[in-house]
Amino acid sequence: MNESPANSVTLRFLAAPTDVGHSGSVDAGTVLEWVDKAAYATAVGWAKSYCVTAYVGNIHFADPVNSGDMVEVEATVVYTGRSSMHIKTVVSSGDPRGGTPTMRSQCIVIFVAVGEDGKPIPVTPFEPVTAQDIHHRDDALDRVSVREEIVESMKVQEYTDAGTAERVVLRFLAAPTDVNWGGKVHGGIVMKWIDEAAYLCASRYCGTDTVAVFSGGIRFYRPLLIGHVVEVEARLVYTGNKGMHIAVHVRSGDPKDREMNLTTSCLTVMVTRDHAGNSVPVPPWVPVSEEDKRLHAHAKDLLEIRGRVPGNRLPNHLLPAGT
Repeated sequence: MNESPANSVTLRFLAAPTDVGHSGSVDAGTVLEWVDKAAYATAVGWAKSYCVTAYVGNIHFADPVNSGDMVEVEATVVYTGRSSMHIKTVVSSGDPRGGTPTMRSQCIVIFVAVGEDGKPIPVTPFEPVTAQDIHHRDDALDRVSVREEIVESMKVQEYTDAGTAERVVLRFLAAPTDVNWGGKVHGGIVMKWIDEAAYLCASRYCGTDTVAVFSGGIRFYRPLLIGHVVEVEARLVYTGNKGMHIAVHVRSGDPKDREMNLTTSCLTVMVTRDHAGNSVPVPPWVPVSEEDKRLHAHAKDLLEIRGRVPGNRLPNHLLPAGT
């Protein structure tokens, strides 16, 4: 970790062979784990207390990170609420022998500072100074209302057995190796599970390997405890030009009872690529049941909401088929 301003932390390391996933490059879930760690370090440094992940905004995975790359994950506080810190993260990588690293992804991560009782505590307000600080602060503010609309839209949706789309459910126990510095499951580990479930769901649907190109609306509702039963459900809800939109819900509970509580939800877009690395069309999914149709319309609504962010031009794989 290098010397950085008080509101910024940069992690620098080599992408290891063990970081490579099913796609032959570093999986999106691993990148999200790096993002969460860098943002956590920044949040704790700013708040001087333990912090929890509350939300991860739209993250586009532009180009892959490869084994052996020199990776930089820069996390910077750009806006603060009473107890929250909006942290802009940028992941870059390149040849360790030299050259300028290439930006691979960026997003906003929101952390909340909590006290020993687990309740939110105030943080020092961030005061932008430079023109760049003000630009990043304004960009974060532009996304607040859009994020709230996305969260509300996702929260009211119901997913039942009436859906007919491709669906997978992973179940396992949260292991001691998943623990974070607060004794609970690391938010980055949860995002890795989300990526794995989305990969399995999308690959079963299209019959070939897939990779994540986008994750959005990652909302953390409550902590997930070590030793609890974890259930990660992924369901196809929409297909665009080249992307499969997968809704993922993570639930957990004490293995001694049957109650499972929602801990995290998000929507991930997966694509399949040709040998040149280009996204290729996937079979269009046609909703059958009333629930299918409702969730299909919900996914289209989310696209429209995200399109309202100033300067947010949606990539081709997020657009409806035929556009």
